[in-house]
Amino acid sequence: MATTTITQTTSHHEIQLSPYPSQPPPTDIERARSQPIHSILPAIQPSPKLNSILIVAASFTLTFTGCGINFAFGVYQELYQSLADTSTPSNPSPFANASPATIDLIGTLGVSLMTMFAPLAAAGCKAFSPRTITLLGAFLFALGLLLASYATSLTGFLVTQGVLLGIGTCAAYIPAVTVAPGWFDQRRGLAMGVVLAGTGVGGVFWAPVIRLMNDSFGFRNGLRVLAGVGFVLIAGASFAMKWDAATLQRNRVELAGRTGLRRMRIPLVNWHLVRSRKFAAQALGCVLQAAAYYTPIYFFSAYSRVLGYSAASGANFIAMSNAASAVGKVVIGHLADRFGRLNTLAFCTVLSAVTALGLWLPSTLTAGEEKARILFAMFAITYGIFAGAYISLFPIALVELFGVQNFSSVNGVLYMLRGFGSLIGTPTAGALLRDGPGSASMGYEKLSTMVGTLMAGAAVAVLWVRIESVDLRAPRWRA
Repeated sequence: MATTTITQTTSHHEIQLSPYPSQPPPTDIERARSQPIHSILPAIQPSPKLNSILIVAASFTLTFTGCGINFAFGVYQELYQSLADTSTPSNPSPFANASPATIDLIGTLGVSLMTMFAPLAAAGCKAFSPRTITLLGAFLFALGLLLASYATSLTGFLVTQGVLLGIGTCAAYIPAVTVAPGWFDQRRGLAMGVVLAGTGVGGVFWAPVIRLMNDSFGFRNGLRVLAGVGFVLIAGASFAMKWDAATLQRNRVELAGRTGLRRMRIPLVNWHLVRSRKFAAQALGCVLQAAAYYTPIYFFSAYSRVLGYSAASGANFIAMSNAASAVGKVVIGHLADRFGRLNTLAFCTVLSAVTALGLWLPSTLTAGEEKARILFAMFAITYGIFAGAYISLFPIALVELFGVQNFSSVNGVLYMLRGFGSLIGTPTAGALLRDGPGSASMGYEKLSTMVGTLMAGAAVAVLWVRIESVDLRAPRWRA
Protein backbone atom coordinates (compact mmCIF):
# COMPACT_ATOMS: atom_id res chain seq x y z
CA MET A 1 0.00 0.00 0.00
CA ALA A 2 1.52 3.32 -1.05
CA THR A 3 2.04 6.06 1.56
CA THR A 4 2.57 9.78 1.14
CA THR A 5 4.34 12.41 3.16
CA ILE A 6 2.52 15.70 3.74
CA THR A 7 4.53 18.75 4.69
CA GLN A 8 2.72 21.76 6.15
CA THR A 9 4.51 25.10 6.66
CA THR A 10 3.47 27.73 9.22
CA SER A 11 4.86 31.11 9.99
CA HIS A 12 6.71 29.92 13.02
CA HIS A 13 7.89 26.44 12.17
CA GLU A 14 7.57 23.57 9.77
CA ILE A 15 5.59 20.54 10.72
CA GLN A 16 6.33 17.27 8.87
CA LEU A 17 3.78 14.54 9.10
CA SER A 18 5.33 11.05 9.16
CA PRO A 19 4.20 8.36 6.66
CA TYR A 20 1.23 6.25 7.48
CA PRO A 21 2.50 3.17 9.29
CA SER A 22 2.84 0.15 6.96
CA GLN A 23 0.88 -3.02 7.66
CA PRO A 24 2.64 -5.57 9.86
CA PRO A 25 4.04 -8.61 8.05
CA PRO A 26 1.65 -11.56 7.92
CA THR A 27 1.95 -14.12 10.65
CA ASP A 28 2.81 -17.75 9.95
CA ILE A 29 -0.83 -18.69 10.40
CA GLU A 30 -2.03 -16.04 7.94
CA ARG A 31 0.64 -17.04 5.42
CA ALA A 32 -0.34 -20.69 5.73
CA ARG A 33 -4.00 -19.86 5.17
CA SER A 34 -3.15 -18.22 1.86
CA GLN A 35 -1.38 -21.33 0.53
CA PRO A 36 -3.03 -24.36 -1.05
CA ILE A 37 -3.34 -27.29 1.30
CA HIS A 38 -1.20 -29.65 -0.87
CA SER A 39 1.80 -27.31 -0.52
CA ILE A 40 1.61 -27.46 3.28
CA LEU A 41 1.15 -31.17 3.87
CA PRO A 42 4.23 -33.29 3.01
CA ALA A 43 3.80 -35.92 0.32
CA ILE A 44 3.30 -39.36 1.78
CA GLN A 45 6.29 -41.38 0.61
CA PRO A 46 7.70 -44.70 1.74
CA SER A 47 10.66 -44.26 4.05
CA PRO A 48 14.12 -44.47 2.44
CA LYS A 49 14.84 -47.50 4.63
CA LEU A 50 11.76 -49.32 3.33
CA ASN A 51 12.67 -48.43 -0.25
CA SER A 52 16.18 -49.76 0.29
CA ILE A 53 14.84 -53.05 1.64
CA LEU A 54 12.45 -53.40 -1.31
CA ILE A 55 15.26 -52.69 -3.79
CA VAL A 56 17.49 -55.36 -2.21
CA ALA A 57 14.65 -57.90 -2.16
CA ALA A 58 13.70 -57.21 -5.78
CA SER A 59 17.32 -57.25 -6.97
CA PHE A 60 17.91 -60.51 -5.10
CA THR A 61 14.91 -62.01 -6.91
CA LEU A 62 16.30 -60.90 -10.27
CA THR A 63 19.72 -62.46 -9.69
CA PHE A 64 18.15 -65.55 -8.09
CA THR A 65 16.04 -66.15 -11.19
CA GLY A 66 18.05 -64.86 -14.14
CA CYS A 67 21.59 -65.63 -13.02
CA GLY A 68 20.62 -68.69 -10.98
CA ILE A 69 19.09 -70.47 -13.98
CA ASN A 70 22.04 -69.48 -16.18
CA PHE A 71 24.52 -70.71 -13.57
CA ALA A 72 22.71 -74.05 -13.43
CA PHE A 73 23.50 -74.65 -17.10
CA GLY A 74 25.99 -77.30 -16.02
CA VAL A 75 23.00 -79.64 -15.63
CA TYR A 76 22.04 -79.01 -19.26
CA GLN A 77 25.69 -79.29 -20.32
CA GLU A 78 25.88 -82.82 -18.93
CA LEU A 79 22.44 -83.75 -20.33
CA TYR A 80 23.08 -82.40 -23.83
CA GLN A 81 26.49 -84.06 -23.87
CA SER A 82 24.93 -87.42 -23.01
CA LEU A 83 22.32 -86.90 -25.76
CA ALA A 84 25.12 -86.23 -28.22
CA ASP A 85 26.98 -89.38 -27.16
CA THR A 86 23.89 -91.61 -27.45
CA SER A 87 22.59 -90.19 -30.72
CA THR A 88 22.03 -92.78 -33.47
CA PRO A 89 20.76 -92.56 -37.07
CA SER A 90 17.54 -94.24 -36.01
CA ASN A 91 17.15 -92.03 -32.94
CA PRO A 92 18.98 -88.76 -33.66
CA SER A 93 19.25 -85.97 -31.10
CA PRO A 94 19.59 -82.21 -31.72
CA PHE A 95 23.17 -82.51 -30.46
CA ALA A 96 24.39 -85.31 -32.73
CA ASN A 97 28.15 -85.05 -33.34
CA ALA A 98 28.36 -81.92 -31.17
CA SER A 99 31.53 -81.48 -29.12
CA PRO A 100 31.53 -80.39 -25.46
CA ALA A 101 32.90 -77.01 -26.56
CA THR A 102 30.04 -76.51 -29.01
CA ILE A 103 27.39 -77.46 -26.45
CA ASP A 104 29.09 -75.26 -23.88
CA LEU A 105 28.67 -72.34 -26.30
CA ILE A 106 24.93 -72.34 -25.47
CA GLY A 107 25.56 -71.51 -21.83
CA THR A 108 28.49 -69.28 -22.68
CA LEU A 109 26.32 -67.11 -24.90
CA GLY A 110 23.83 -66.82 -22.05
CA VAL A 111 26.31 -65.53 -19.46
CA SER A 112 28.32 -63.49 -21.98
CA LEU A 113 25.34 -61.59 -23.34
CA MET A 114 24.15 -61.16 -19.76
CA THR A 115 26.87 -58.52 -19.41
CA MET A 116 27.86 -57.76 -23.01
CA PHE A 117 24.76 -55.62 -23.55
CA ALA A 118 25.28 -53.83 -20.22
CA PRO A 119 25.86 -50.33 -21.74
CA LEU A 120 22.60 -50.59 -23.68
CA ALA A 121 20.66 -51.87 -20.66
CA ALA A 122 22.11 -49.13 -18.44
CA ALA A 123 21.17 -46.48 -21.02
CA GLY A 124 17.64 -47.88 -21.17
CA CYS A 125 17.30 -47.71 -17.38
CA LYS A 126 18.33 -44.07 -17.47
CA ALA A 127 16.21 -43.08 -20.49
CA PHE A 128 13.03 -44.85 -19.43
CA SER A 129 13.14 -46.57 -16.05
CA PRO A 130 14.66 -49.67 -14.42
CA ARG A 131 11.14 -51.08 -14.18
CA THR A 132 10.57 -50.85 -17.94
CA ILE A 133 13.86 -52.52 -18.84
CA THR A 134 13.33 -55.27 -16.27
CA LEU A 135 9.86 -56.01 -17.65
CA LEU A 136 11.39 -56.28 -21.12
CA GLY A 137 13.92 -58.71 -19.65
CA ALA A 138 11.14 -60.85 -18.19
CA PHE A 139 9.54 -61.18 -21.63
CA LEU A 140 12.78 -62.04 -23.47
CA PHE A 141 13.91 -64.42 -20.72
CA ALA A 142 10.68 -66.41 -20.87
CA LEU A 143 10.59 -66.31 -24.67
CA GLY A 144 14.10 -67.76 -24.91
CA LEU A 145 13.30 -70.72 -22.67
CA LEU A 146 9.93 -71.34 -24.29
CA LEU A 147 11.32 -71.38 -27.83
CA ALA A 148 14.23 -73.58 -26.69
CA SER A 149 11.71 -76.22 -25.66
CA TYR A 150 10.74 -76.54 -29.34
CA ALA A 151 14.26 -76.35 -30.82
CA THR A 152 15.27 -79.30 -33.01
CA SER A 153 18.87 -78.39 -33.82
CA LEU A 154 21.97 -77.13 -32.07
CA THR A 155 21.57 -73.81 -33.88
CA GLY A 156 18.08 -73.48 -32.46
CA PHE A 157 19.37 -73.93 -28.92
CA LEU A 158 22.18 -71.44 -29.53
CA VAL A 159 19.69 -68.78 -30.65
CA THR A 160 17.06 -69.41 -27.96
CA GLN A 161 18.69 -70.78 -24.81
CA GLY A 162 21.85 -68.87 -25.67
CA VAL A 163 21.18 -65.49 -27.32
CA LEU A 164 17.57 -64.73 -26.31
CA LEU A 165 18.01 -65.99 -22.77
CA GLY A 166 21.26 -64.04 -22.41
CA ILE A 167 19.73 -60.75 -23.57
CA GLY A 168 16.72 -61.28 -21.32
CA THR A 169 18.98 -61.97 -18.35
CA CYS A 170 20.99 -58.84 -19.13
CA ALA A 171 17.85 -56.69 -19.01
CA ALA A 172 17.10 -58.09 -15.54
CA TYR A 173 20.63 -58.34 -14.13
CA ILE A 174 22.02 -54.92 -15.07
CA PRO A 175 19.21 -52.97 -13.36
CA ALA A 176 19.84 -55.03 -10.22
CA VAL A 177 23.56 -54.23 -10.03
CA THR A 178 23.20 -50.64 -11.28
CA VAL A 179 20.25 -49.43 -9.20
CA ALA A 180 20.99 -51.04 -5.82
CA PRO A 181 24.38 -49.37 -5.04
CA GLY A 182 22.83 -45.89 -5.14
CA TRP A 183 20.54 -46.70 -2.22
CA PHE A 184 23.42 -47.43 0.17
CA ASP A 185 26.64 -45.89 1.42
CA GLN A 186 28.12 -47.33 4.60
CA ARG A 187 26.56 -50.77 4.10
CA ARG A 188 26.95 -50.91 0.35
CA GLY A 189 29.17 -53.99 0.51
CA LEU A 190 26.68 -55.93 2.63
CA ALA A 191 23.75 -54.83 0.45
CA MET A 192 25.42 -55.92 -2.78
CA GLY A 193 26.50 -59.14 -1.11
CA VAL A 194 22.85 -59.92 -0.38
CA VAL A 195 21.76 -58.88 -3.89
CA LEU A 196 24.32 -61.03 -5.65
CA ALA A 197 23.93 -63.90 -3.21
CA GLY A 198 20.86 -64.50 -5.34
CA THR A 199 23.12 -66.01 -8.00
CA GLY A 200 24.39 -68.59 -5.52
CA VAL A 201 21.04 -69.29 -3.89
CA GLY A 202 19.56 -69.57 -7.36
CA GLY A 203 22.21 -72.08 -8.35
CA VAL A 204 21.52 -74.12 -5.22
CA PHE A 205 17.81 -74.11 -5.92
CA TRP A 206 17.64 -74.42 -9.69
CA ALA A 207 20.29 -77.10 -10.32
CA PRO A 208 18.48 -79.94 -8.48
CA VAL A 209 15.06 -78.62 -9.54
CA ILE A 210 16.08 -78.68 -13.20
CA ARG A 211 17.53 -82.16 -12.72
CA LEU A 212 14.26 -83.31 -11.13
CA MET A 213 12.13 -81.82 -13.92
CA ASN A 214 14.32 -83.38 -16.60
CA ASP A 215 14.00 -86.81 -14.98
CA SER A 216 10.27 -86.48 -14.23
CA PHE A 217 8.76 -85.13 -17.43
CA GLY A 218 11.62 -84.43 -19.84
CA PHE A 219 13.84 -81.44 -20.41
CA ARG A 220 11.51 -79.85 -22.99
CA ASN A 221 8.59 -79.63 -20.58
CA GLY A 222 11.04 -78.51 -17.92
CA LEU A 223 12.10 -75.58 -20.11
CA ARG A 224 8.45 -74.56 -20.50
CA VAL A 225 7.92 -74.60 -16.75
CA LEU A 226 11.07 -72.50 -16.28
CA ALA A 227 9.77 -69.99 -18.82
CA GLY A 228 6.53 -69.46 -16.91
CA VAL A 229 8.09 -69.32 -13.45
CA GLY A 230 10.91 -67.07 -14.65
CA PHE A 231 8.51 -64.58 -16.19
CA VAL A 232 6.40 -64.34 -13.02
CA LEU A 233 9.42 -63.81 -10.74
CA ILE A 234 11.25 -61.26 -12.91
CA ALA A 235 8.13 -59.32 -13.87
CA GLY A 236 6.98 -59.25 -10.25
CA ALA A 237 10.34 -57.93 -9.03
CA SER A 238 10.39 -55.22 -11.71
CA PHE A 239 7.66 -53.20 -9.98
CA ALA A 240 9.99 -52.38 -7.07
CA MET A 241 12.90 -51.25 -9.24
CA LYS A 242 13.52 -47.50 -9.25
CA TRP A 243 16.40 -45.03 -8.91
CA ASP A 244 17.35 -43.39 -5.64
CA ALA A 245 16.47 -39.69 -5.40
CA ALA A 246 19.97 -38.36 -6.12
CA THR A 247 20.51 -40.55 -9.18
CA LEU A 248 17.02 -39.80 -10.47
CA GLN A 249 17.67 -36.05 -10.25
CA ARG A 250 21.06 -36.44 -11.96
CA ASN A 251 19.46 -38.45 -14.76
CA ARG A 252 16.79 -35.80 -15.28
CA VAL A 253 19.42 -33.10 -15.63
CA GLU A 254 21.43 -35.17 -18.11
CA LEU A 255 18.34 -36.03 -20.19
CA ALA A 256 16.87 -32.53 -20.20
CA GLY A 257 16.04 -31.49 -23.75
CA ARG A 258 16.45 -34.97 -25.23
CA THR A 259 13.53 -36.62 -26.94
CA GLY A 260 12.87 -39.93 -28.66
CA LEU A 261 15.87 -42.12 -29.38
CA ARG A 262 18.24 -39.37 -28.27
CA ARG A 263 17.33 -40.33 -24.71
CA MET A 264 18.83 -43.77 -25.36
CA ARG A 265 22.32 -42.41 -25.89
CA ILE A 266 24.78 -44.81 -24.29
CA PRO A 267 26.70 -42.97 -21.54
CA LEU A 268 30.32 -42.50 -22.55
CA VAL A 269 33.10 -42.99 -20.06
CA ASN A 270 35.09 -39.90 -19.18
CA TRP A 271 38.16 -39.98 -21.43
CA HIS A 272 40.37 -38.93 -18.54
CA LEU A 273 39.30 -42.08 -16.67
CA VAL A 274 39.82 -44.35 -19.67
CA ARG A 275 43.39 -43.13 -20.05
CA SER A 276 44.23 -43.79 -16.41
CA ARG A 277 46.27 -46.79 -15.31
CA LYS A 278 43.61 -47.51 -12.70
CA PHE A 279 40.95 -48.03 -15.39
CA ALA A 280 43.30 -50.13 -17.55
CA ALA A 281 44.16 -52.39 -14.61
CA GLN A 282 40.53 -52.81 -13.59
CA ALA A 283 39.53 -53.61 -17.18
CA LEU A 284 42.30 -56.19 -17.54
CA GLY A 285 41.40 -57.84 -14.25
CA CYS A 286 37.69 -58.09 -15.03
CA VAL A 287 38.33 -59.66 -18.46
CA LEU A 288 40.74 -62.27 -17.08
CA GLN A 289 38.46 -63.10 -14.16
CA ALA A 290 35.42 -63.46 -16.43
CA ALA A 291 37.34 -65.71 -18.83
CA ALA A 292 38.01 -68.11 -15.96
CA TYR A 293 35.02 -67.71 -13.66
CA TYR A 294 32.24 -69.64 -15.41
CA THR A 295 34.36 -72.58 -16.60
CA PRO A 296 34.37 -74.61 -13.35
CA ILE A 297 30.67 -73.88 -12.79
CA TYR A 298 29.76 -75.29 -16.19
CA PHE A 299 32.00 -78.34 -15.91
CA PHE A 300 31.40 -79.31 -12.26
CA SER A 301 28.80 -81.89 -13.24
CA ALA A 302 30.79 -83.36 -16.14
CA TYR A 303 34.03 -83.59 -14.12
CA SER A 304 32.24 -85.28 -11.22
CA ARG A 305 31.31 -88.08 -13.64
CA VAL A 306 35.03 -88.57 -14.36
CA LEU A 307 35.53 -89.06 -10.62
CA GLY A 308 32.84 -91.73 -10.59
CA TYR A 309 29.89 -89.75 -9.24
CA SER A 310 26.36 -90.13 -10.59
CA ALA A 311 24.60 -87.47 -12.62
CA ALA A 312 22.52 -86.50 -9.57
CA SER A 313 25.68 -86.08 -7.50
CA GLY A 314 27.09 -83.84 -10.22
CA ALA A 315 24.12 -81.50 -9.82
CA ASN A 316 24.77 -81.54 -6.08
CA PHE A 317 28.30 -80.24 -6.64
CA ILE A 318 26.86 -77.28 -8.54
CA ALA A 319 24.41 -76.68 -5.71
CA MET A 320 27.13 -77.00 -3.07
CA SER A 321 29.38 -74.47 -4.80
CA ASN A 322 26.52 -72.04 -5.28
CA ALA A 323 25.50 -72.37 -1.63
CA ALA A 324 29.05 -71.53 -0.56
CA SER A 325 29.00 -68.61 -2.98
CA ALA A 326 25.76 -67.24 -1.53
CA VAL A 327 27.03 -67.34 2.05
CA GLY A 328 30.43 -65.99 1.03
CA LYS A 329 28.98 -62.98 -0.78
CA VAL A 330 27.02 -61.85 2.26
CA VAL A 331 29.77 -62.48 4.82
CA ILE A 332 32.58 -61.10 2.68
CA GLY A 333 30.42 -58.13 1.67
CA HIS A 334 30.01 -57.28 5.35
CA LEU A 335 33.74 -57.67 5.95
CA ALA A 336 34.45 -55.46 2.94
CA ASP A 337 32.56 -52.59 4.60
CA ARG A 338 34.88 -52.92 7.61
CA PHE A 339 38.26 -53.67 6.06
CA GLY A 340 37.97 -51.92 2.71
CA ARG A 341 36.27 -53.00 -0.48
CA LEU A 342 39.37 -52.90 -2.68
CA ASN A 343 41.41 -54.78 -0.07
CA THR A 344 38.78 -57.50 0.10
CA LEU A 345 38.49 -57.69 -3.68
CA ALA A 346 42.24 -58.26 -4.00
CA PHE A 347 42.24 -60.85 -1.21
CA CYS A 348 39.40 -62.86 -2.79
CA THR A 349 40.93 -62.78 -6.27
CA VAL A 350 44.25 -64.10 -4.99
CA LEU A 351 42.53 -66.95 -3.13
CA SER A 352 40.50 -67.82 -6.24
CA ALA A 353 43.76 -68.53 -8.05
CA VAL A 354 45.11 -70.47 -5.08
CA THR A 355 42.05 -72.75 -4.95
CA ALA A 356 42.20 -73.54 -8.67
CA LEU A 357 45.92 -74.32 -8.72
CA GLY A 358 46.12 -75.80 -5.23
CA LEU A 359 42.95 -77.93 -5.17
CA TRP A 360 41.39 -78.54 -8.58
CA LEU A 361 44.64 -79.14 -10.48
CA PRO A 362 45.92 -81.72 -7.93
CA SER A 363 42.50 -83.39 -8.10
CA THR A 364 42.88 -83.93 -11.85
CA LEU A 365 46.36 -85.37 -11.33
CA THR A 366 45.05 -87.99 -8.87
CA ALA A 367 41.68 -88.69 -10.52
CA GLY A 368 41.79 -92.42 -9.80
CA GLU A 369 42.24 -91.97 -6.05
CA GLU A 370 39.87 -91.09 -3.20
CA LYS A 371 42.02 -88.05 -2.52
CA ALA A 372 40.84 -86.56 -5.83
CA ARG A 373 37.24 -86.55 -4.62
CA ILE A 374 38.17 -84.79 -1.39
CA LEU A 375 40.22 -82.16 -3.22
CA PHE A 376 37.43 -81.54 -5.70
CA ALA A 377 34.82 -81.12 -2.95
CA MET A 378 37.10 -78.63 -1.19
CA PHE A 379 37.61 -76.78 -4.46
CA ALA A 380 33.88 -76.57 -5.18
CA ILE A 381 33.28 -74.92 -1.80
CA THR A 382 36.27 -72.56 -1.63
CA TYR A 383 35.98 -71.51 -5.27
CA GLY A 384 32.32 -70.70 -4.71
CA ILE A 385 33.21 -68.53 -1.72
CA PHE A 386 36.11 -66.50 -3.12
CA ALA A 387 35.47 -66.40 -6.86
CA GLY A 388 31.81 -65.67 -6.18
CA ALA A 389 32.71 -62.81 -3.85
CA TYR A 390 34.49 -61.06 -6.74
CA ILE A 391 31.12 -60.75 -8.50
CA SER A 392 29.50 -58.92 -5.58
CA LEU A 393 32.54 -56.75 -4.83
CA PHE A 394 33.10 -55.71 -8.44
CA PRO A 395 30.34 -53.05 -8.75
CA ILE A 396 30.99 -51.47 -5.36
CA ALA A 397 34.72 -51.33 -6.15
CA LEU A 398 33.83 -49.25 -9.21
CA VAL A 399 32.03 -46.75 -6.98
CA GLU A 400 35.12 -46.53 -4.77
CA LEU A 401 37.49 -46.13 -7.71
CA PHE A 402 35.59 -43.82 -10.04
CA GLY A 403 32.86 -42.16 -7.97
CA VAL A 404 29.08 -42.36 -8.00
CA GLN A 405 28.83 -39.80 -10.80
CA ASN A 406 30.79 -42.06 -13.17
CA PHE A 407 29.41 -45.37 -11.94
CA SER A 408 26.73 -45.94 -14.59
CA SER A 409 29.02 -45.41 -17.58
CA VAL A 410 32.04 -47.24 -16.15
CA ASN A 411 29.87 -50.10 -14.90
CA GLY A 412 28.30 -50.60 -18.33
CA VAL A 413 31.60 -50.63 -20.21
CA LEU A 414 33.41 -52.96 -17.81
CA TYR A 415 30.51 -55.39 -17.64
CA MET A 416 30.55 -55.44 -21.43
CA LEU A 417 34.25 -56.35 -21.31
CA ARG A 418 33.41 -59.12 -18.84
CA GLY A 419 30.97 -60.46 -21.42
CA PHE A 420 33.71 -60.65 -24.04
CA GLY A 421 35.98 -62.40 -21.53
CA SER A 422 33.32 -65.04 -20.85
CA LEU A 423 32.70 -65.52 -24.56
CA ILE A 424 36.38 -66.31 -25.10
CA GLY A 425 37.27 -68.22 -21.95
CA THR A 426 34.63 -70.91 -21.57
CA PRO A 427 34.64 -72.16 -25.21
CA THR A 428 38.43 -72.27 -25.03
CA ALA A 429 38.13 -74.49 -21.97
CA GLY A 430 35.73 -76.76 -23.86
CA ALA A 431 38.20 -77.03 -26.73
CA LEU A 432 41.00 -77.95 -24.32
CA LEU A 433 38.79 -80.63 -22.82
CA ARG A 434 38.03 -82.13 -26.20
CA ASP A 435 41.66 -82.10 -27.33
CA GLY A 436 43.03 -83.58 -24.13
CA PRO A 437 44.96 -86.77 -24.98
CA GLY A 438 44.58 -90.01 -23.10
CA SER A 439 42.12 -90.22 -20.23
CA ALA A 440 39.36 -87.69 -19.63
CA SER A 441 41.11 -86.43 -16.50
CA MET A 442 44.04 -85.21 -18.61
CA GLY A 443 41.71 -82.84 -20.44
CA TYR A 444 40.55 -81.44 -17.11
CA GLU A 445 44.19 -81.02 -16.11
CA LYS A 446 44.59 -78.53 -18.95
CA LEU A 447 41.29 -76.91 -18.08
CA SER A 448 42.14 -76.40 -14.40
CA THR A 449 45.56 -75.03 -15.31
CA MET A 450 43.93 -72.49 -17.62
CA VAL A 451 41.49 -71.39 -14.91
CA GLY A 452 44.23 -71.04 -12.31
CA THR A 453 46.49 -69.08 -14.64
CA LEU A 454 43.74 -66.66 -15.65
CA MET A 455 42.76 -66.14 -12.01
CA ALA A 456 46.40 -65.48 -11.12
CA GLY A 457 46.55 -62.85 -13.87
CA ALA A 458 43.35 -61.28 -12.55
CA ALA A 459 44.85 -61.20 -9.05
CA VAL A 460 47.91 -59.32 -10.30
CA ALA A 461 45.65 -56.81 -12.07
CA VAL A 462 43.52 -56.23 -8.95
CA LEU A 463 46.63 -55.71 -6.83
CA TRP A 464 47.76 -53.18 -9.44
CA VAL A 465 44.41 -51.40 -9.05
CA ARG A 466 44.88 -51.31 -5.29
CA ILE A 467 48.32 -49.75 -5.66
CA GLU A 468 47.05 -47.17 -8.16
CA SER A 469 44.25 -46.18 -5.80
CA VAL A 470 46.65 -45.15 -3.04
CA ASP A 471 46.69 -41.40 -2.42
CA LEU A 472 50.33 -40.64 -1.63
CA ARG A 473 49.34 -37.39 0.07
CA ALA A 474 47.18 -39.22 2.59
CA PRO A 475 47.77 -42.97 2.29
CA ARG A 476 45.40 -45.26 4.17
CA TRP A 477 45.29 -49.02 4.45
CA ARG A 478 41.48 -49.28 4.42
CA ALA A 479 40.23 -48.83 0.86
